[in-house]
Amino acid sequence: MKTKNFEVLDCTLRDGGYYTNWDFDDEIVERYLKNIDKLPVDIIEIGYRSMPEKDYKGKYFYLPDFVLVKIEKLNISKEIAIMFNEKSVIPEHLDVLLPGLKPVVSIIRLAVNPENFDRAVILAKAIKDKGFDVTFNMMYMSKYYKDEAFLNKLSQADGIVRYLNLVDSYGGLLPNQVKELVEVVKSKTKITLGYHGHNNLELGMANSLVALEAGCEIVDGTITGMGRGAGNLKTELLLTHLVSQGIVDFDFNALSALVEEFEEMQKHYGWGTNLPYMVSGANSLPQSDVMEWVTQRWYSFNSIIRALHIQKAGEDDNLKLSLFKPEKNFKYVIIIGGGLSAVKHAEAVKQFIKSLDDVCIVHASSKNAKSYEDVNCKQFYCLVGNEGHRLEKVFNDLKTFHGECILPPFPRKMGTYIPEVLRNNSFELEKVNFTDKYKDAHTSLALQTAIDLQAEFVYLVGYDGYNKSEITSKEQALISENEYLFGRMINYNFQFKSLLKTNYTLIVDSIYAKV
Repeated sequence: MKTKNFEVLDCTLRDGGYYTNWDFDDEIVERYLKNIDKLPVDIIEIGYRSMPEKDYKGKYFYLPDFVLVKIEKLNISKEIAIMFNEKSVIPEHLDVLLPGLKPVVSIIRLAVNPENFDRAVILAKAIKDKGFDVTFNMMYMSKYYKDEAFLNKLSQADGIVRYLNLVDSYGGLLPNQVKELVEVVKSKTKITLGYHGHNNLELGMANSLVALEAGCEIVDGTITGMGRGAGNLKTELLLTHLVSQGIVDFDFNALSALVEEFEEMQKHYGWGTNLPYMVSGANSLPQSDVMEWVTQRWYSFNSIIRALHIQKAGEDDNLKLSLFKPEKNFKYVIIIGGGLSAVKHAEAVKQFIKSLDDVCIVHASSKNAKSYEDVNCKQFYCLVGNEGHRLEKVFNDLKTFHGECILPPFPRKMGTYIPEVLRNNSFELEKVNFTDKYKDAHTSLALQTAIDLQAEFVYLVGYDGYNKSEITSKEQALISENEYLFGRMINYNFQFKSLLKTNYTLIVDSIYAKV
């Protein structure tokens, strides 16, 4: 059998945490560690250790001591690594971050922006002096491998850093570029090189093999490619290739068990490449926005791609509209969402609207708008991203459309499609000032419109929520988003209720008590 002359690092728990908020069930982690310990993987990265941050992140982002104690009891034979995000850690933090790591953790990996290389070297030396091996994950290398000033600094880390991992942060490098990257960096430093690829263009495997051929001695992978954005090299694919080449041998039952477990998780979280990730990779655009749009918003791929092209061109959305300045205010505003109840109970809702003298409808989504087209009152339609296409499908012929379209304030990061025949009936909000988050969400636009209309009563219809025992991550994100926005309404002096049954935390009045 041939000899494996490089190391494999699996970072599923750390990189995969971007999808789970670093929450993994203890039983899953135990099975993962026991099975991967049977495979020709040399290093296991189990998460971040971090100083406190504002938003919620789970146990594998902070790795409290009790988690490490549980891992120690499993007697894993592999080296175990964790990661610090260099931008958030200074040497003074080490007295907080390092205690409790030994004897479980032997390697501290630093995620380093090349702009902060000098600072990272100082931090690395301080960590090394505490008895840990230190490695760098050098981000954005597709941008920096031709930056001579940066490359000339690399030798400063010689003797301090165990290996230097070259990260294709945008997932857009081609194999010939990976070869050039490795060769250039190798000429500038004596440090062992590694490669961490992203799979936007489905080149994670090809690029990793090229990196090894060019002189890298370690590659990162994750089970099923689970990782931020489009994900990573699939560890199981690399190992299967090595078996086919007679380089390693192992129990495929252990690998199969791992893959099956994470494939079940993948059905829920949906990691992996798709068209927006491909566009972002091909154009060297950051994945962070794409991941948020794909996993936590109801934007179409077309809207996301439009936004990516706007980013690449460095442009604002190129259509600036007249500001929304309502000619009159309305005492009653009925906000209609996309839930099935808005159709099921439409007759009752319309009867209630007919009983009111000073009322308008705000459609947060166009999904159910057809059920209300015959209502004789002012109607507003919130357009975000690609919602204008849905409006076209709902009404077929927009030539008889009499509503007004409301868009987010300019500039719109996502860009917004407006049907040509509606341009003169479309307006942008001056600002969304009732919330500090989710300002471009459908519900944000609807609530801000109600505020701008100086409503005294705001009633929700079609905000059903979800009551299934298992919901997707997108559905959970939408629930959290809407709950947050609804909570902001406490600051406004109007009645705010749902007229239909809802799983949101809202005061409910029955529509049938009003008709």
